[in-house]
Amino acid sequence: QVQLVESGGGLVQAGGSLRLSCVVSGSFFNIGDMDWYRQAPGKQRELVASITRGGKTNYADSVKGRFTISRDATRDTMSLQMNSLKPEDTAVYYCNADITITRWSRPDRGYWGQGTQVTVSS
Repeated sequence: QVQLVESGGGLVQAGGSLRLSCVVSGSFFNIGDMDWYRQAPGKQRELVASITRGGKTNYADSVKGRFTISRDATRDTMSLQMNSLKPEDTAVYYCNADITITRWSRPDRGYWGQGTQVTVSS
């Protein structure tokens, strides 16, 4: 069974930094694209940053220049370095991954972590 587990959230003052991590565990053949999403109270879940298997990155305009997404050499861990945090960054952050379970199966985007809370105080 594949699991995604986020960590690194917490309470920080505006202007501070946090580093989120997402670890993929279990039995699988391949991890493709990986993303960070966030959802603030009363708002829809939004894409924050994405990274392909080859390392190409993309960011929401609201976090460009402040957040950096990365993944390690083994491709089963993803991180989000968040600098210059603002109160509007407050949300539950989720990792999402495109996972292929066996070499004969199709990639599945339905793998999500449980989320980690980030709270930025003003």
